[in-house]
Amino acid sequence: MRRKNAVRLLLVSVLTVASFACGTTTSFQSTWKSPNAQPLHLKGRKVVAVFVSRDPVLRRRAEDAMVREIIARGAEGVAAYTFLSDQQINDRDAAKAKAESLGFAGAVVMRVVGSQTVYGRRPAVIWAGPQYGRFWGGYWGWGWGRVWEPGYLTVDKIVKVETLVYSLERDELVWAGVSKTFDPGKINDFIAELATAVSERMEKDGLIKRD
Repeated sequence: MRRKNAVRLLLVSVLTVASFACGTTTSFQSTWKSPNAQPLHLKGRKVVAVFVSRDPVLRRRAEDAMVREIIARGAEGVAAYTFLSDQQINDRDAAKAKAESLGFAGAVVMRVVGSQTVYGRRPAVIWAGPQYGRFWGGYWGWGWGRVWEPGYLTVDKIVKVETLVYSLERDELVWAGVSKTFDPGKINDFIAELATAVSERMEKDGLIKRD
């Protein structure tokens, strides 16, 4: 019976760790909502996706990923690079005129504002093992026989992204947030996770409604 309980507890611990590994890794450091903001009604309307980067390849890949997420939420997403070249993005008046001629109702802008590498150490100990179940009849003899238990070094990369949502009809900022994501993977997965986090936060802030 004791062995079955220990195995069951060990399984629960493993599943808990796995759930954290598979779950979201994005959280917000700060967010802001315009005091005059009203719920956005962008379903079926044009929304431009802008990823601010001097790397044209990264810009295109990120904007394509942003467009997919915008479309998935009911709006008509358009990548900025499809109508603004790398040279034109530096000409504000030309970019504004082109965007206005296409009739965009809103804009979603993303920009990486920081990144860092964090080193840590995780112990190679799971307290669900049978040797931990009893003090004298388990841990005392086992623990003194293994005074030092080597763990392993962890290396996590944290990427911080600024996300801005504009109403182009009023030409004003509606919502803003700075997020941090641990160990972002491929750009498509990264943008999808970030878009979900932004959408959920904006929904919580009363700016968008779930269909």
